[in-house]
Amino acid sequence: MALETWLAFFVACWVISLSPGAGAVASMSAGMQYGFWRGYWNALGLQLGLALQIAIVAAGVGAVLATSALAFSLIKWFGVAYLVFLAYKQWVALPSDLDAGAAERPIGRPLALVLRGFLVNFSNPKAIVFMLAVLPQFINPHAPLVAQYLVMGVTMIIVDLIVMAGYTGLASRVLRLLRTPRQQRVMNRSFAALFAAAAGLLATVKRAAV
Repeated sequence: MALETWLAFFVACWVISLSPGAGAVASMSAGMQYGFWRGYWNALGLQLGLALQIAIVAAGVGAVLATSALAFSLIKWFGVAYLVFLAYKQWVALPSDLDAGAAERPIGRPLALVLRGFLVNFSNPKAIVFMLAVLPQFINPHAPLVAQYLVMGVTMIIVDLIVMAGYTGLASRVLRLLRTPRQQRVMNRSFAALFAAAAGLLATVKRAAV
């Protein structure tokens, strides 16, 4: 991949990652609930989902998913249902006694947080369709494809890890300001509303006409 092509793709990755979406909401929610170091496991799960999506596009399966009404709908509605589930869990989350110290924070199991992030990213067929439209623009068909997809995949994941670290860290700092149960309930329900909004947006996504 030529340097100028990679630099253009690098800039595009920042624009894509910084755009608000379900992944950003999930990262902020994890940071607020568990703090930065524990909550960042969610970001690792997001990257596993992203890596699998890139692999699907690179393998050509993404084109099938993008043009198959049944496959597209199954993934989309699973994603909608999962985001609604996260909204419910956030809505009913109980306030914690932050004055007692960080040890009183709810403990999220790393594997559970990784799985949560993975499902948030992977269950979004719009991302696969988007990558099908974007990635080929940076591909040189006369050069080895696997190497180019690897470079783009690593670039996207590194940029997204940095961006999600920002979202997670910002939310973890907000945690220190939430001293009363009422404040925590308001924040939990605000994130529940954001998850529900993300589910609503995903529900409106339609398969591109072929």
